[in-house]
Amino acid sequence: MQYKRILLKLSGEALMGDQQYGIDPNRLELYASQIREVVDKGVEVAIVIGGGNIFRGVAGASSGMDRVQGDHMGMLATIINGLALQSALENQGVDTRLQTAIKINEVAEPFIRRRAMRHLEKGRVVIFGGGTGNPYFTTDSAAVLRAIEVEADVILKGTRVDGIYTSDPEKDKTATKFDTISFQDVLRRGLKVMDTTAFTLSQENELPIVVFDMNKRGNLLKIVSGENIGTVVNL
Repeated sequence: MQYKRILLKLSGEALMGDQQYGIDPNRLELYASQIREVVDKGVEVAIVIGGGNIFRGVAGASSGMDRVQGDHMGMLATIINGLALQSALENQGVDTRLQTAIKINEVAEPFIRRRAMRHLEKGRVVIFGGGTGNPYFTTDSAAVLRAIEVEADVILKGTRVDGIYTSDPEKDKTATKFDTISFQDVLRRGLKVMDTTAFTLSQENELPIVVFDMNKRGNLLKIVSGENIGTVVNL
């Protein structure tokens, strides 16, 4: 295996599938089965999932809601998604733990770094919910922060496109894909990989990012096995 410990970042919107909101059970099963494949190969897996399929704090703020209140609602949405993914993984026979940045003891453990790392060492999938626990920070920032804290080898950002392009491939048919690109080139070209705070934190800690299509079955296993899937961002 190319990577021993990974941090998988999934967007909340990805869980919608073809729906307008909520959680698509088929998409959840697709993700859970792919995660099980890499766990079966001995890879240690941590996951951060967004909440945009349920609520986005920025959207709430744009319609007049207090931004801090909106972000707290978004954090709770990520915990709902975390519970859904936990259930799907356990249906596949995968041992999991859900840890949250805000205390919600009846449904999840609080985030404790040493405990999270112990779970990973024992082969459990650890899902981190609640973002960073602070408003004004995205789940991208939470993903990078948790990846650094648990000493992950890489951040795998699962999206609906198969990598990073010169422009949006869904709008520009002439866009070309990068196999690898440096952090500096991403910034120079103004490409959107993660929000600036998350991206800078990843760069400063020399933590590579792989952007890939999570909706294509088998891609996750191919990446951890060393195949050139998606786009690698590194120094």
